[in-house]
Amino acid sequence: MALRKSGSILALAAMLSACGGGGGDNSVVSLPPGGGTPTPTPTPIGTTCSLQSRQNWAFEQINQFYLFPETLPASLSPAPYGSVQAYIDALTATARSQGRDRFFTFITSIAEENAFLASGATAGFGIRLSYDSPSSRVFVLDAFEGAPALAAGIDRGAEILAIGTSSGNLQTVTALFAEGGAAAVSSALGPSTAGTSRVLRFRDAAGNQTTTTVSKADFALQPVSPRYGVQILDNGGTPTGYVNLRTFIDSAEPQLRDAFLQFRNAGITELVIDLRYNGGGLVRTAELFADLLGRNRFASEVQSVTRFRPSLAANNSTRNFQAQPQSVAPTRIAFITTAASASASELVINAMIPYLDADMALIGSDSFGKPVGQIGQDRADCDDRIRIVAFATENAACNANYFNGLASSLANSCQAPDDISLPLGDPGEASTAQALGFLAGAACTPIGGSATARQRTAITQPRELLMPAQPTPAQREVPGSF
Repeated sequence: MALRKSGSILALAAMLSACGGGGGDNSVVSLPPGGGTPTPTPTPIGTTCSLQSRQNWAFEQINQFYLFPETLPASLSPAPYGSVQAYIDALTATARSQGRDRFFTFITSIAEENAFLASGATAGFGIRLSYDSPSSRVFVLDAFEGAPALAAGIDRGAEILAIGTSSGNLQTVTALFAEGGAAAVSSALGPSTAGTSRVLRFRDAAGNQTTTTVSKADFALQPVSPRYGVQILDNGGTPTGYVNLRTFIDSAEPQLRDAFLQFRNAGITELVIDLRYNGGGLVRTAELFADLLGRNRFASEVQSVTRFRPSLAANNSTRNFQAQPQSVAPTRIAFITTAASASASELVINAMIPYLDADMALIGSDSFGKPVGQIGQDRADCDDRIRIVAFATENAACNANYFNGLASSLANSCQAPDDISLPLGDPGEASTAQALGFLAGAACTPIGGSATARQRTAITQPRELLMPAQPTPAQREVPGSF
């Protein structure tokens, strides 16, 4: 059984009615009690894993579970499409044009996704990269502990200057951009396979230039960094908890519990929660995160409501808060986000809006805008898992309409740049400083609000996360990772 991503399931009829109700035809396959993933459609005996067979299977799953069935074509031959994903993209093109499914429905590997979601297992250099197209530059946003890049001295703020398979064929990043844009840079970095080596020329945040060979290796990404992920900052005499979560996977849960136990023992009530590059992940990890913010919430209070398409409305459900031994009772929270903050990250933020309202804010830039989540359907004999947008997630105030980002849903937001010249969690880093300022009552310019020319220059962030054409499960969950 695959895992639910970026949504939630469990039900209260009163809340469903208050937020618009459910009902509908129950004749289709239902989800298991208590949520989860529909039982995979059995593959007929003797069916091969041919492209057409896999495409036909993908169509059957989408046709049965897709949240926006009215947008699907009545029929679409898979023959012109050279891959399963290309056919899926064609099937979901209408919802994508409406901004409701921005490539959220996709095919992936069961084995690879399970390995990453359980423990962060992946292969690569262990860095998160962004690029600036106008200036043809590539920067390191984060480096993961226990991975080759950090061991080679490559960390946040470094700029990748040249890439090659040997010192004799180094190509500058500028030349790669001229040759084929960001896609050429991604291709030059090679496949996500342990043992793949590249010669990298880089300039670190201090201005030192180095050329070195780095080989990709298997490693387990730590969702909460042991270097900067959990801190207690002094905000003008007020102890303030800071936690940075890279991704919502199983191994994040004990790390989050440990972090919030520290905050609870220190009497922390003001928090900076940094989700600036967090593209989402497991629903249950997001629900735990919200629980850890819910010491002062009652078990009868709604954390989130999940809605499926009308034919699956029997599975509409509500998840209430469940206070944990490590939970804190926050009085003010500043959430740091960027356009890369999506899905489960937004679920946590949205869940807290009805309860904190004016005492919380979005800091940085607007979030991605993904109020929908996927179920996973498996075809084990082909190692195929299709992730299908199948449900929308509301908060207790019925808000599930933030396809353009969450900033407009909050009473407060503050513009701030992502300052890669300083470590994440550094009180002087621009977004962290602005978060601390909000908690202390300082005025700020709202996200989307007017700003001076100087502020606009600082806040405009042309950098985008670098992504390969065919991302691995880890690269989907940790966008920009290589």
